[in-house]
Amino acid sequence: MIAFTAMALLAMGCAPPAQAHLRVGIAYGDRLVWMSDRDLGAALDDAVAVGARWVRADLMWTNVQPDGPDTYRWEAFDRVVDAVAERGLTLLPVLGFTPAWARPADCAGKQCRPADPAEFAAFAGAAAKRYAPRGVHTWEVWNEPNITRSWAPAPDIGAYTVLLRETSHALRESDPESYVILGGLAATRTSNGDISQTEFLQGVSARGGNHLVDAIGYHPYTYPFLASSVTDWGTPWERIEGRRDSLRSVLVANGTPNMPVWITEFGAPTNGPGTSSDGRPGTVGPETTHVPEARQAQIATDVVRTAAATPHVAALIWYAERDLGTDRSDSENFFGLRRADGSAKPALDALRDAVADLSDRSVWGAGSGRGPGSGR
Repeated sequence: MIAFTAMALLAMGCAPPAQAHLRVGIAYGDRLVWMSDRDLGAALDDAVAVGARWVRADLMWTNVQPDGPDTYRWEAFDRVVDAVAERGLTLLPVLGFTPAWARPADCAGKQCRPADPAEFAAFAGAAAKRYAPRGVHTWEVWNEPNITRSWAPAPDIGAYTVLLRETSHALRESDPESYVILGGLAATRTSNGDISQTEFLQGVSARGGNHLVDAIGYHPYTYPFLASSVTDWGTPWERIEGRRDSLRSVLVANGTPNMPVWITEFGAPTNGPGTSSDGRPGTVGPETTHVPEARQAQIATDVVRTAAATPHVAALIWYAERDLGTDRSDSENFFGLRRADGSAKPALDALRDAVADLSDRSVWGAGSGRGPGSGR
Protein backbone atom coordinates (compact mmCIF):
# COMPACT_ATOMS: atom_id res chain seq x y z
CA MET A 1 0.00 0.00 0.00
CA ILE A 2 1.29 3.47 -0.91
CA ALA A 3 0.62 6.24 1.63
CA PHE A 4 0.27 9.73 0.21
CA THR A 5 0.73 12.87 2.29
CA ALA A 6 -1.87 15.63 2.07
CA MET A 7 0.59 17.81 0.16
CA ALA A 8 1.38 15.05 -2.31
CA LEU A 9 -2.32 14.56 -3.00
CA LEU A 10 -2.76 18.27 -3.59
CA ALA A 11 0.25 18.32 -5.91
CA MET A 12 -1.39 15.57 -7.97
CA GLY A 13 -4.58 17.61 -8.21
CA CYS A 14 -6.49 15.50 -5.68
CA ALA A 15 -8.12 17.15 -2.70
CA PRO A 16 -7.83 15.05 0.47
CA PRO A 17 -10.46 15.34 3.19
CA ALA A 18 -10.35 18.79 4.77
CA GLN A 19 -9.32 19.27 8.38
CA ALA A 20 -12.41 20.08 10.41
CA HIS A 21 -12.53 23.26 12.46
CA LEU A 22 -9.76 25.16 10.67
CA ARG A 23 -9.68 28.63 12.17
CA VAL A 24 -8.99 31.35 9.61
CA GLY A 25 -7.75 34.80 10.50
CA ILE A 26 -5.77 37.87 9.50
CA ALA A 27 -2.68 39.22 11.29
CA TYR A 28 -2.37 42.97 11.78
CA GLY A 29 0.75 43.34 13.90
CA ASP A 30 0.67 46.50 16.01
CA ARG A 31 -1.10 48.70 13.44
CA LEU A 32 -4.63 48.56 14.81
CA VAL A 33 -3.93 50.53 17.98
CA TRP A 34 -2.60 53.49 15.99
CA MET A 35 -5.48 53.72 13.51
CA SER A 36 -8.34 56.19 13.52
CA ASP A 37 -11.74 54.73 14.34
CA ARG A 38 -12.61 54.82 10.65
CA ASP A 39 -9.44 53.04 9.51
CA LEU A 40 -9.69 50.51 12.33
CA GLY A 41 -13.21 49.63 11.27
CA ALA A 42 -12.24 49.35 7.61
CA ALA A 43 -9.29 47.08 8.41
CA LEU A 44 -11.41 44.74 10.49
CA ASP A 45 -14.18 44.81 7.90
CA ASP A 46 -11.70 43.18 5.51
CA ALA A 47 -11.46 40.22 7.89
CA VAL A 48 -15.23 39.93 7.86
CA ALA A 49 -15.34 40.28 4.06
CA VAL A 50 -12.90 37.41 3.44
CA GLY A 51 -14.74 35.18 5.89
CA ALA A 52 -12.04 35.17 8.54
CA ARG A 53 -13.12 34.80 12.16
CA TRP A 54 -9.86 35.55 13.95
CA VAL A 55 -7.77 38.70 14.35
CA ARG A 56 -4.13 38.45 15.44
CA ALA A 57 -2.81 41.69 16.92
CA ASP A 58 0.18 42.68 19.04
CA LEU A 59 -0.54 43.57 22.65
CA MET A 60 2.69 45.39 23.28
CA TRP A 61 3.97 45.49 26.84
CA THR A 62 5.91 48.63 25.98
CA ASN A 63 2.63 50.42 25.12
CA VAL A 64 0.73 49.25 28.19
CA GLN A 65 3.43 49.88 30.81
CA PRO A 66 5.86 52.39 29.32
CA ASP A 67 6.59 54.10 32.63
CA GLY A 68 7.00 51.25 35.07
CA PRO A 69 5.36 48.22 36.67
CA ASP A 70 2.78 50.09 38.73
CA THR A 71 0.71 51.78 36.01
CA TYR A 72 -1.19 50.47 32.99
CA ARG A 73 -2.37 52.19 29.82
CA TRP A 74 -5.02 49.91 28.33
CA GLU A 75 -7.09 52.47 26.43
CA ALA A 76 -5.60 51.97 22.96
CA PHE A 77 -6.01 48.20 23.06
CA ASP A 78 -9.44 48.46 24.66
CA ARG A 79 -10.58 50.14 21.46
CA VAL A 80 -9.27 47.21 19.39
CA VAL A 81 -10.95 44.66 21.64
CA ASP A 82 -14.28 46.46 21.33
CA ALA A 83 -14.06 46.86 17.55
CA VAL A 84 -13.20 43.17 17.10
CA ALA A 85 -16.09 42.09 19.32
CA GLU A 86 -18.55 44.37 17.51
CA ARG A 87 -17.90 42.39 14.33
CA GLY A 88 -18.28 38.98 15.93
CA LEU A 89 -14.58 38.23 15.49
CA THR A 90 -12.25 36.51 17.97
CA LEU A 91 -9.03 38.17 19.08
CA LEU A 92 -5.62 36.50 19.39
CA PRO A 93 -3.30 38.94 21.19
CA VAL A 94 0.46 38.43 20.86
CA LEU A 95 2.18 39.26 24.13
CA GLY A 96 5.61 40.79 23.71
CA PHE A 97 7.91 43.81 23.33
CA THR A 98 9.74 44.95 26.45
CA PRO A 99 9.56 48.53 27.78
CA ALA A 100 12.86 50.28 28.52
CA TRP A 101 12.58 49.92 32.30
CA ALA A 102 12.20 46.13 32.05
CA ARG A 103 15.11 45.34 29.70
CA PRO A 104 18.50 43.91 30.67
CA ALA A 105 21.12 46.60 31.16
CA ASP A 106 23.11 45.41 28.15
CA CYS A 107 20.19 45.37 25.69
CA ALA A 108 18.44 48.21 23.84
CA GLY A 109 15.21 47.95 21.88
CA LYS A 110 11.72 46.58 22.41
CA GLN A 111 12.78 43.14 21.11
CA CYS A 112 14.95 42.64 24.21
CA ARG A 113 14.00 39.74 26.43
CA PRO A 114 12.56 40.82 29.78
CA ALA A 115 15.18 41.10 32.50
CA ASP A 116 12.71 39.57 34.94
CA PRO A 117 10.23 37.06 33.49
CA ALA A 118 7.98 37.55 36.52
CA GLU A 119 7.34 41.16 35.50
CA PHE A 120 6.29 40.07 32.03
CA ALA A 121 4.08 37.37 33.53
CA ALA A 122 2.43 39.97 35.77
CA PHE A 123 1.61 42.04 32.68
CA ALA A 124 0.17 38.97 30.94
CA GLY A 125 -1.91 38.06 33.96
CA ALA A 126 -3.29 41.59 34.18
CA ALA A 127 -4.20 41.45 30.48
CA ALA A 128 -6.08 38.17 30.92
CA LYS A 129 -7.92 39.50 33.95
CA ARG A 130 -8.98 42.59 32.02
CA TYR A 131 -9.97 40.97 28.73
CA ALA A 132 -11.36 37.55 29.67
CA PRO A 133 -14.73 39.10 30.62
CA ARG A 134 -14.74 40.63 27.13
CA GLY A 135 -14.27 37.29 25.38
CA VAL A 136 -10.48 37.14 24.97
CA HIS A 137 -9.14 33.76 26.06
CA THR A 138 -6.44 32.88 23.50
CA TRP A 139 -2.88 34.16 23.90
CA GLU A 140 0.38 33.83 21.96
CA VAL A 141 3.50 34.23 24.09
CA TRP A 142 5.98 36.35 22.10
CA ASN A 143 6.58 36.42 18.36
CA GLU A 144 9.38 34.43 16.70
CA PRO A 145 11.49 33.97 19.85
CA ASN A 146 13.93 31.77 17.92
CA ILE A 147 15.46 34.59 15.82
CA THR A 148 17.68 37.49 16.83
CA ARG A 149 15.52 40.26 15.40
CA SER A 150 12.65 39.23 17.69
CA TRP A 151 14.45 38.08 20.86
CA ALA A 152 17.48 40.20 21.67
CA PRO A 153 20.34 40.10 22.20
CA ALA A 154 20.04 36.51 20.94
CA PRO A 155 17.54 33.64 21.18
CA ASP A 156 17.85 31.69 24.42
CA ILE A 157 15.89 28.45 24.76
CA GLY A 158 16.22 28.30 28.53
CA ALA A 159 15.23 31.93 29.07
CA TYR A 160 12.21 31.61 26.80
CA THR A 161 11.05 28.45 28.57
CA VAL A 162 11.21 30.21 31.93
CA LEU A 163 9.21 33.10 30.47
CA LEU A 164 6.69 30.66 28.99
CA ARG A 165 6.29 28.81 32.29
CA GLU A 166 5.67 31.93 34.36
CA THR A 167 3.43 33.52 31.73
CA SER A 168 1.26 30.46 31.16
CA HIS A 169 0.72 30.12 34.90
CA ALA A 170 -0.19 33.80 35.21
CA LEU A 171 -2.64 33.63 32.31
CA ARG A 172 -4.42 30.59 33.69
CA GLU A 173 -4.51 31.96 37.20
CA SER A 174 -6.30 35.06 35.89
CA ASP A 175 -8.48 33.10 33.46
CA PRO A 176 -8.78 29.32 33.80
CA GLU A 177 -10.15 29.25 30.23
CA SER A 178 -6.90 30.63 28.83
CA TYR A 179 -5.64 28.85 25.72
CA VAL A 180 -1.88 29.41 25.42
CA ILE A 181 0.08 29.23 22.18
CA LEU A 182 3.86 28.94 22.07
CA GLY A 183 5.18 32.05 20.30
CA GLY A 184 5.08 31.61 16.53
CA LEU A 185 8.41 30.09 15.49
CA ALA A 186 10.18 31.50 12.45
CA ALA A 187 11.18 28.94 9.83
CA THR A 188 14.95 29.33 9.75
CA ARG A 189 18.30 27.58 10.01
CA THR A 190 20.54 27.57 13.05
CA SER A 191 23.00 30.29 12.07
CA ASN A 192 24.25 33.70 13.22
CA GLY A 193 22.40 33.44 16.51
CA ASP A 194 19.11 32.24 15.04
CA ILE A 195 17.89 28.78 16.10
CA SER A 196 15.95 26.52 13.75
CA GLN A 197 12.31 25.95 14.59
CA THR A 198 12.81 22.25 15.31
CA GLU A 199 15.92 22.75 17.44
CA PHE A 200 14.19 25.50 19.41
CA LEU A 201 11.04 23.44 19.94
CA GLN A 202 13.13 20.43 20.98
CA GLY A 203 14.97 22.55 23.54
CA VAL A 204 11.78 24.02 24.95
CA SER A 205 10.12 20.60 25.03
CA ALA A 206 13.12 19.00 26.76
CA ARG A 207 12.51 21.54 29.53
CA GLY A 208 8.81 20.67 29.70
CA GLY A 209 7.61 23.69 27.74
CA ASN A 210 5.38 21.69 25.41
CA HIS A 211 3.29 20.72 28.43
CA LEU A 212 2.76 24.39 29.33
CA VAL A 213 0.89 25.27 26.14
CA ASP A 214 -2.18 24.19 24.22
CA ALA A 215 -0.73 24.72 20.73
CA ILE A 216 2.49 25.50 18.87
CA GLY A 217 2.71 28.71 16.82
CA TYR A 218 4.61 28.49 13.53
CA HIS A 219 5.35 30.77 10.54
CA PRO A 220 6.08 28.47 7.56
CA TYR A 221 6.47 31.04 4.77
CA THR A 222 7.13 29.17 1.52
CA TYR A 223 7.10 31.91 -1.15
CA PRO A 224 7.68 31.80 -4.07
CA PHE A 225 6.60 28.16 -3.67
CA LEU A 226 3.12 27.03 -2.70
CA ALA A 227 2.32 25.55 0.68
CA SER A 228 1.36 22.35 -1.16
CA SER A 229 4.69 22.10 -3.01
CA VAL A 230 6.44 18.75 -2.61
CA THR A 231 10.24 19.06 -2.71
CA ASP A 232 13.38 17.03 -2.07
CA TRP A 233 14.78 19.65 0.31
CA GLY A 234 11.68 20.33 2.39
CA THR A 235 9.84 23.64 2.45
CA PRO A 236 8.97 25.15 5.84
CA TRP A 237 5.44 23.76 5.37
CA GLU A 238 6.77 20.26 4.70
CA ARG A 239 8.56 20.51 8.05
CA ILE A 240 5.27 20.48 9.94
CA GLU A 241 4.58 16.78 9.37
CA GLY A 242 6.13 13.70 7.84
CA ARG A 243 9.88 14.39 8.03
CA ARG A 244 12.47 13.35 10.59
CA ASP A 245 13.19 17.04 11.25
CA SER A 246 9.54 18.07 11.50
CA LEU A 247 7.74 19.81 14.34
CA ARG A 248 5.53 16.75 14.65
CA SER A 249 8.54 14.48 15.19
CA VAL A 250 9.65 16.70 18.08
CA LEU A 251 6.20 16.70 19.63
CA VAL A 252 5.88 12.92 19.31
CA ALA A 253 9.29 12.38 20.88
CA ASN A 254 8.36 14.60 23.81
CA GLY A 255 5.00 13.11 24.68
CA THR A 256 2.55 15.50 22.97
CA PRO A 257 1.82 13.77 19.64
CA ASN A 258 -1.59 15.43 19.20
CA MET A 259 -0.51 18.98 19.98
CA PRO A 260 -2.13 21.29 17.37
CA VAL A 261 -0.08 23.67 15.26
CA TRP A 262 -1.38 27.19 14.70
CA ILE A 263 -0.04 28.90 11.58
CA THR A 264 -0.10 32.37 13.12
CA GLU A 265 1.58 33.96 10.08
CA PHE A 266 1.63 33.00 6.42
CA GLY A 267 1.72 35.09 3.26
CA ALA A 268 3.95 36.48 0.52
CA PRO A 269 5.31 39.95 -0.36
CA THR A 270 4.61 41.45 -3.78
CA ASN A 271 7.55 43.82 -4.02
CA GLY A 272 11.00 44.28 -2.60
CA PRO A 273 14.65 45.02 -3.29
CA GLY A 274 15.46 41.86 -5.26
CA THR A 275 13.91 39.85 -8.05
CA SER A 276 10.37 38.52 -8.39
CA SER A 277 9.54 34.85 -8.93
CA ASP A 278 6.34 32.93 -9.54
CA GLY A 279 8.00 29.69 -8.46
CA ARG A 280 8.80 28.34 -11.92
CA PRO A 281 12.15 26.56 -12.35
CA GLY A 282 14.86 29.00 -13.29
CA THR A 283 13.12 32.00 -11.72
CA VAL A 284 14.10 31.31 -8.10
CA GLY A 285 17.49 32.38 -6.85
CA PRO A 286 19.36 34.02 -3.99
CA GLU A 287 18.15 37.45 -5.13
CA THR A 288 14.46 36.45 -5.00
CA THR A 289 12.64 38.58 -2.43
CA HIS A 290 9.02 38.64 -3.59
CA VAL A 291 6.36 37.32 -5.94
CA PRO A 292 4.05 38.84 -8.58
CA GLU A 293 0.61 39.80 -7.32
CA ALA A 294 -0.94 36.97 -9.32
CA ARG A 295 1.34 34.49 -7.56
CA GLN A 296 0.38 35.91 -4.16
CA ALA A 297 -3.24 35.16 -5.09
CA GLN A 298 -2.32 31.59 -6.05
CA ILE A 299 -0.50 31.20 -2.72
CA ALA A 300 -3.59 32.43 -0.86
CA THR A 301 -5.87 29.96 -2.61
CA ASP A 302 -3.48 27.08 -2.15
CA VAL A 303 -2.64 27.62 1.52
CA VAL A 304 -6.27 27.50 2.64
CA ARG A 305 -6.75 24.11 0.95
CA THR A 306 -3.38 22.87 2.20
CA ALA A 307 -3.94 23.98 5.80
CA ALA A 308 -7.36 22.33 5.81
CA ALA A 309 -5.75 19.11 4.55
CA THR A 310 -2.74 19.06 6.90
CA PRO A 311 -3.24 16.95 10.03
CA HIS A 312 -2.96 18.82 13.33
CA VAL A 313 -3.02 22.28 11.70
CA ALA A 314 -5.79 24.00 13.64
CA ALA A 315 -5.48 27.60 12.46
CA LEU A 316 -4.30 29.63 9.48
CA ILE A 317 -3.73 33.36 9.91
CA TRP A 318 -2.78 35.38 6.85
CA TYR A 319 -0.19 38.14 7.15
CA ALA A 320 -1.19 40.89 6.42
CA GLU A 321 -4.28 42.97 5.67
CA ARG A 322 -2.47 45.93 4.08
CA ASP A 323 1.01 46.90 2.87
CA LEU A 324 3.03 48.89 5.38
CA GLY A 325 4.33 51.31 2.76
CA THR A 326 5.88 51.70 -0.67
CA ASP A 327 9.61 51.61 0.12
CA ARG A 328 11.00 48.83 -2.09
CA SER A 329 14.18 48.51 -0.02
CA ASP A 330 12.30 46.22 2.38
CA SER A 331 9.98 43.43 1.22
CA GLU A 332 8.34 43.52 4.66
CA ASN A 333 6.34 46.48 3.36
CA PHE A 334 4.43 44.41 0.78
CA PHE A 335 2.68 41.45 2.45
CA GLY A 336 -0.78 43.04 2.34
CA LEU A 337 -3.98 41.86 0.71
CA ARG A 338 -4.28 45.54 -0.11
CA ARG A 339 -1.70 48.01 -1.36
CA ALA A 340 -0.67 50.91 0.85
CA ASP A 341 -3.17 53.18 -0.93
CA GLY A 342 -6.00 50.84 0.04
CA SER A 343 -6.59 49.30 -3.39
CA ALA A 344 -7.13 45.56 -3.39
CA LYS A 345 -4.65 43.05 -4.74
CA PRO A 346 -5.96 39.89 -6.44
CA ALA A 347 -5.12 37.96 -3.26
CA LEU A 348 -8.00 39.61 -1.40
CA ASP A 349 -10.63 37.97 -3.60
CA ALA A 350 -8.59 34.76 -3.82
CA LEU A 351 -8.49 34.38 -0.06
CA ARG A 352 -12.20 35.19 0.25
CA ASP A 353 -13.14 32.61 -2.37
CA ALA A 354 -10.92 29.93 -0.82
CA VAL A 355 -12.41 30.48 2.64
CA ALA A 356 -15.92 30.49 1.19
CA ASP A 357 -15.20 27.13 -0.42
CA LEU A 358 -14.26 25.71 2.97
CA SER A 359 -17.31 27.30 4.57
CA ASP A 360 -19.57 25.75 1.94
CA ARG A 361 -18.22 22.36 2.96
CA SER A 362 -18.65 23.18 6.67
CA VAL A 363 -15.07 22.41 7.58
CA TRP A 364 -13.98 25.47 9.52
CA GLY A 365 -15.14 27.58 12.40
CA ALA A 366 -15.02 27.46 16.16
CA GLY A 367 -13.24 24.56 17.75
CA SER A 368 -14.67 21.76 19.81
CA GLY A 369 -13.46 20.24 23.04
CA ARG A 370 -10.25 21.69 24.51
CA GLY A 371 -9.71 24.75 22.41
CA PRO A 372 -10.76 28.32 21.77
CA GLY A 373 -13.76 29.38 19.77
CA SER A 374 -16.03 32.36 19.31
CA GLY A 375 -18.76 30.63 21.28
CA ARG A 376 -16.77 30.60 24.52
